[in-house]
Amino acid sequence: MAAGGAEELQQQQQQRRRLGRLSALSVYRRAAGAERLERRRRGTPLPAGGRRAKARPRRGAARGGGGHELAAPPPPPSAATAVPGRVERAEAAPGSAEKKPPGGPAPSPGAPRVRAPVGSTEAKPAGGPAASSVGGGVPGLLRRLGLLEDSRRRAAELFRWLVAPVEPGEFAGRHWERAPLLVRRGDPGYYAGLFSTADFDAILRSGEVQFGTHLDVTSYAEGVRETHNPVGRALPAVVWDFYQNGCSLRLLNPQAFSATVWHLLSILQEYFGSMAGANTYLTPPGTQGFAPHYDDIEAFVLQLEGKKHWRVYSPRTDTEVLPQFSSANLTQAELGKPVLEVVLEAGDLLYFPRGFIHQGDCLPDAHSLHITVSSYQRNSWGDLLEKLLPAALQMALEEDVEYRQGLPIGYLGYMGVANSDAADARRTAFVEKLQRLMKKLVDYAPIDAAVDQRAKSFLHDCLPPVLTQSEKQLSVYGFPAQWQDGSPRNVDILITKDTEVRLLRHGIIRLCNEEAGVMLYYTTENSRVYHKEEPKYLEIDPEYTDSIEFLLSSYPNHVTVDTLPCGTLDDKISLATLLFEKGILTTKKPLVQV
Repeated sequence: MAAGGAEELQQQQQQRRRLGRLSALSVYRRAAGAERLERRRRGTPLPAGGRRAKARPRRGAARGGGGHELAAPPPPPSAATAVPGRVERAEAAPGSAEKKPPGGPAPSPGAPRVRAPVGSTEAKPAGGPAASSVGGGVPGLLRRLGLLEDSRRRAAELFRWLVAPVEPGEFAGRHWERAPLLVRRGDPGYYAGLFSTADFDAILRSGEVQFGTHLDVTSYAEGVRETHNPVGRALPAVVWDFYQNGCSLRLLNPQAFSATVWHLLSILQEYFGSMAGANTYLTPPGTQGFAPHYDDIEAFVLQLEGKKHWRVYSPRTDTEVLPQFSSANLTQAELGKPVLEVVLEAGDLLYFPRGFIHQGDCLPDAHSLHITVSSYQRNSWGDLLEKLLPAALQMALEEDVEYRQGLPIGYLGYMGVANSDAADARRTAFVEKLQRLMKKLVDYAPIDAAVDQRAKSFLHDCLPPVLTQSEKQLSVYGFPAQWQDGSPRNVDILITKDTEVRLLRHGIIRLCNEEAGVMLYYTTENSRVYHKEEPKYLEIDPEYTDSIEFLLSSYPNHVTVDTLPCGTLDDKISLATLLFEKGILTTKKPLVQV
């Protein structure tokens, strides 16, 4: 009986394997119903939950390197061979960003443009404190950067490490907003400690991950990109079942879960002067999760584990060069010849500007884990002008009577599309008048105020700073106030005229003159979750603005409270105490010796 029962059990197990096990993916697809499958056969639009991805990813999340990805045929042998210590550059094709003056970190004009496949050149390892992450991996690198007094130098050195061995100046002149860059390092441990599949698993086990909000489950098959997010918490058993059935996993905003990713991005955002975001992507061997597309961010793809085959294409038209918004899914028929085709391996870097179409697929012999670091979403000249022009027009209306004069009587009779081809002197005079008024707007443009408003938005986007142990001891975050022996102890913050202070970071504050008064915006109380908190600010007396500017210009040096250009000593101490309590100021020595 026992033998017969075992044999029967074995047959049942084999039958279940033939029929296919009841996975999370199969449950999801059954729940979607036969109607959805029939719509898919007919090529009609899919309902929510199984739609072709056309969504623009949310702000705060990196989208390159896998906002969407598509399966591709195996790469040619040359593309799959990593060459240690080499850099490959895909130069901009006609119609690319070279036609427009680039922004960003110190760009320079004159990048050549070709459609041919990339060539490769030798690159020497970069020097400096951040040239390598060896010795403690990325966490060790970040600790060493913390020894630098100036946060601007920390940011510059971290970016140097990110694109090494390419020099930042060369990157700005040849690639930023212009052309993709591939760095093959031949060093699988280059990103050690930044993020791993073990970290991914631990985050799932924390019980805080929600499908859709924090995690997307995606697949691509037969030309259809699908999202398989159930409702509710993303439990490990369900998530890993999706993965085993060929689904890709996209963790949105890993900086909310990973202290190391948070630390990295909090430094890089000061380099860019624009929000730095990230997503991580885990893809099973031999699968793909996303369709080809282009993004509205500058994308830095850091290959953490395994390998992935990538193809990158130039913008197809001038309108797709440095786009304001991400594209919908694209088909293979809509793509031309790639300007770059490569297999990224652990330690490698791939950068491509916004507007460059990209697609990636996982090879059969290895999974892939990468993190895409992004920046420069909606950070263009046009975005600045969106704030500047309405303000300039309002000021012109208030100060210049010519802008308040009435339009010519009868102008509707000779202006408008229907009259655009008419030869009429009144039309010429009308157009010339408008052109003159538009040129005069420059005289009324509050350029600095508009830039301050952009900075205000940036500070709201920012991650809060990650403090070193020394910075904690010298700031309010390490102040030893506590309940002890039945009462609070070490509560008084005793700042005197001789106390030496400085800003915690150079980029954590911004003064803005607004209708309600002078506001000091700051980042120290921001959340790691994008825009979870309202913008943080202090309304300060105008007489304090000189002191704020003095602290900014003095950074990273310490200054005594007595030297702050305020009216009285009490004002100086009050301002310094307020800024210390908000985590904006640190002291040279601990205020309380414990």
